[in-house]
This record gives sequence, structure tokens and C-alpha cells, in this order.
Amino acid sequence: LAKSHVLSREEFSFLLDNIGEEDSYLYEKAREAALANYGNKIYVRGLMEFTNYCKNDCFYCGIRKSNRNANRYRLTKEQILSCCEMGYALGFRTFVLQGGEDGSFTDDRLTDIISSIRTRWSDCAITLSIGERSYESYKQLYDAGANRFLLRHETYDDTHYGKLHPPALSAARRKQCLFDLKKIGYQVGTGFMVGSPYQTFENLADDMLFLKELNPQMVGIGPFIPHHDTPFADQKAGSADLTLFLLGLIRLLLPKVLLPATTALGTIDSDGREKGILAGANVIMPNLSPPQVREKYLLYDSKLCTGDEAAESLRSLKQRIQNIGYEITVSRGDSLNI
Repeated sequence: LAKSHVLSREEFSFLLDNIGEEDSYLYEKAREAALANYGNKIYVRGLMEFTNYCKNDCFYCGIRKSNRNANRYRLTKEQILSCCEMGYALGFRTFVLQGGEDGSFTDDRLTDIISSIRTRWSDCAITLSIGERSYESYKQLYDAGANRFLLRHETYDDTHYGKLHPPALSAARRKQCLFDLKKIGYQVGTGFMVGSPYQTFENLADDMLFLKELNPQMVGIGPFIPHHDTPFADQKAGSADLTLFLLGLIRLLLPKVLLPATTALGTIDSDGREKGILAGANVIMPNLSPPQVREKYLLYDSKLCTGDEAAESLRSLKQRIQNIGYEITVSRGDSLNI
């Protein structure tokens, strides 16, 4: 894999079924690949969770439409711009606007917000993570100044997708959105949950093959963590070890991709972020959202939203990263996987 950057479905399945035998060798090779392409730089993104309203009812998600216990909020344009101002002063040069699929944020409303950010902070990258929209919508937001788009495919397999989502959603539609985004010109990020209910190693092997087919600029994976107000409340959480193993494989599959050590990984393992970096990851996303809403954007239980997860703790985060031989950089950090 380190040499050819490709494996068969059977080979991926075999590796996943034999975790523990070659872990240290995998992580060594993954670090070598990350260092060869990006050096010891870890890129930070300023994350703004601007709405937790969502029209969808995904069975695993804490902000699903049917969760009547969710404490809903929407940030105003002024609040979003204030977050950007604070983030820019802290050194962030990428802003990530993430939210549920909220019909209140129309194309025109988002265009106004994006163009305002683009005008005021012209040297920054603007990333959107706002779910499935039409080709025309994606194009309008791109023309307004958005550069990147994050849309996890969650699982490649149609049948498995159907076990995680209501019938109104489909894996085929999800994947079509990703190809639309690439066609328009976005730097595209995708990814999947690790250890989601009903998932098999064959499902994960298919996810890996899809990553190779799509050839995205970023891949975000994290362990499934149940939320108490969802149909999956009693399901077992995904494994940190399996997530780390997959991070290493993805780094070798797509050596130039941007690869975050996600909040979910840091949630199930207190050293998860550091372990993720030592497995080949090179991006982290501290939270720029107003403190009073961070605990309301609860996709899963026990989510990190204070401490080093928060952007204000950047100094502490820098120290933790330096302790493992890496350093935080505040540049835009565009993907080399073009």
C-alpha cells in the first residue's frame, strides 16, 4: 500500500481483520508519508457550528429532526462574523461553517454571509459543511467565495446506508453531491463513521475503495459515538484503535490528502488527537462557536466542546502538539492532493 497506494477489497478486509499485528509498522509508514508531503506541520481550522436545526432524521445524530429534547439555535450573520474576527486575531486562516440542513439558511442568505467573510478576510479559506444541496446551490455558494466543502459519505454500501438513515436519504444521492462539488471546483472532503451499527469490515473496505475513486482533498473519519436521544442510543461505540488503524491506511492510500484528527476521536480517547497525528493525521479543528452554543451542537454524547477543543485554548493545544514533535501552523493549508 505504501508503494502502490492501492489494495483490493479482499486485502483491505484482511488487514482490518488482523489489526494489532502490524500496527506500529503501519503508523511508522503513515508518519513518513505525512512528513514527506507536509513536514511536521499540523493545520488548524476554525470551526463554527452555526445552526443545529436539521430537516433530516438520521438515526445516529443528536440534532436529528425528531429529537424534541435538542436545544435549538441559529447564529446570526453578525455572530458568525464576530467568530471570524476572533478567529482571525488568533491566527486562523480557514473558517469552517458547519450546520444541520436548515432551510432557514437559504442560498441567498448563505451567499450574503460567505461574500461578507470573503470581502473582510480575503486571505482566508472558507469551508462549508452543510449537507446535501442542489448543483445550482453549490455553484452559487462557490461563486460567492466558498473554497472547500466537507460532506462525509458515511458509508458507501447502499444497504448499510439504509440502516443508518430514513428512506428519504440515499447513498447514491450523497455520492452524486460529492461528484457535483468536485466538478464545480471545490476542494472536497468526505469520510465515514467507524464502528457504526451493522458495519462490516467489507463495508469499510468499500469505503476505502470509494476514497480512491473520488480522490478527495480531505478525508474525515471518526468513531461512531451513540447519542442518548436517538434510535441508536444503546448501540456500542466505535473503536479508537480501529479508527487509528484506518487513519494510517488512508494516509498510505492517499499520501497527499489532508487528514484530520477529529473531535470524536478525542472524545473517546483523551489522547486521541495526538495518537491520530502519530497515525498520519495532520489537521485539527478547534471550535470558534460562541461558548453558549457549543454544548447545544451535540451530534453524539460527551462531545468535547471546552478545554483544548475550544479555539481560546490554542496555546495549550500548541504545547500538546509540540510534545509529540509537531507544530501548529496557522496558514490556509491547501491540500496537495489535486
